[in-house]
Amino acid sequence: MSSEYTVSETLDVKGLSCPMPIVKTKQAIDDIAAGEVLEVVATDSGSMSDIQGWAEGTDGVELLEQIEDGDLYSHYVKKTA
Repeated sequence: MSSEYTVSETLDVKGLSCPMPIVKTKQAIDDIAAGEVLEVVATDSGSMSDIQGWAEGTDGVELLEQIEDGDLYSHYVKKTA
């Protein structure tokens, strides 16, 4: 993990497939404060493109990093507003 940010909360969506990782990510982002970083851990390979597309199309969030580690996909999303 990068040292450029600190994870405020981790969301475990392992075992869920589209669209649930996005739905749960949006709910979790709504519950954290601006400036905080949400770590989303998924097993759905589609989450890589899904979360990237969601972040690009959503005001107030920034996708900081995505890491693929075998069957685990970690996404780091910052709430900017």
